Amino acid sequence: MKFRKLVSLLSPGDFVSILFLLLLTGLNLAFQSRVPQWLTLVAINLAIVVVICILAWLAEHKKTKLLVGLHRWYCYAIILFIFKELYVMIHPIHPTDYDQLFIAIDRWVFGVNPTEWLARYAHPVITEILQIAYFSYYILFIILGVELYRRYAIEEFDKVAFLVVYGFYLSYIGYFSLPGVGPRFTLHDFSTINTDLPGILLTNILREIINAGESIPKNHPNPIDIVQRDVFPSGHTQLTIVVMVLAIRYKLRARWLLTVLGTLLIIGTVYLRYHYVVDLIAGGLLAWFTIWSGDKLESWWRMSTRHLAKRSMT
Repeated sequence: MKFRKLVSLLSPGDFVSILFLLLLTGLNLAFQSRVPQWLTLVAINLAIVVVICILAWLAEHKKTKLLVGLHRWYCYAIILFIFKELYVMIHPIHPTDYDQLFIAIDRWVFGVNPTEWLARYAHPVITEILQIAYFSYYILFIILGVELYRRYAIEEFDKVAFLVVYGFYLSYIGYFSLPGVGPRFTLHDFSTINTDLPGILLTNILREIINAGESIPKNHPNPIDIVQRDVFPSGHTQLTIVVMVLAIRYKLRARWLLTVLGTLLIIGTVYLRYHYVVDLIAGGLLAWFTIWSGDKLESWWRMSTRHLAKRSMT
C-alpha cells in the first residue's frame, strides 16, 4: 500500500528520471571493469533516486512553495549531472568514434563537407550572433519553464518538464550508441578555431565556457582525447525544436523569442563546427519522436498514477 501511494505521487519527470538513473546504474555494474568510478556513480545514482522519492512525498504532504518548487525544478539540474556522468562512462564502455561515418553520410548527401563549405560565407558578425544563440541553449529551457510555471497549472508544467527531460535521456542513449566528437576536431583544427572563425566581442569567451562544459581544459595538447562524446544525434537541435513546439503549443509570450533564438542556434550547430548535418537530421527526427511518444507516455503515467492512488486509498 505504501509503495503504491509513493508511486502515485511521482510526476512523469520523476518516473523517467528514476528509470534512466537505474539504467545507468545497471550499465555501471555491468561494465565496472571499464569504468573506474563505477561504485561512486552507482552510490550517487541510488541516492538521487531516494531524494526524488522524498521530494515527491514532501511536496505532496507539506505543500510549501519551496518544496513544490524544488520538486518541479530539480529535473533541470539532474540532466546536467547525468550529462557529466556520461562523460566518464561512454568512452570506456564504447571507445569507437563514428565521425568518419557521419562525414561520409554528409558527403554522400551534399557532395561536400558542409562545415567546410560554409566557411566561405563566414563573417565575424555572423559568427558572433550564432555563437551567442548557441550559448543560449540552456537558457531556452529556463525561459520556457518560468513562463509555464507562472501561467499554467502545475500539471501542465509537469507535462512539459517530462517532455524535456525525456528528450534529453533519448539523446543520451544516442551518444552511447554512436559516439562522436564533431567536425571542429575531425575536419578542422580545433586549436586555431578562434583565428579561423573569429567573432567580435563574446565569441571566444563563450567558446571557452562551452569547452569547459565539455571537459576541455584551456590549451590542452590533445582535446580530441578528452572531449565529451555528444555529437549524434544533435541534442541542441532535438531539444531546441521541442522547446519551440511547446512554446507555440502553449501560446507563450516568449514563443517568438524562443523561435528566433532556436532557429539561429540550429544554424549555428553546423556553422560553428559543433555538428555534422546528419546530426541535425537525426536530432530533428528525434524531436518528433520525443513529442509523439512523450505525449503518449505522459498520458499513460497520469492514468496509471490515478489508478494507483485510488487503490492505495482502499
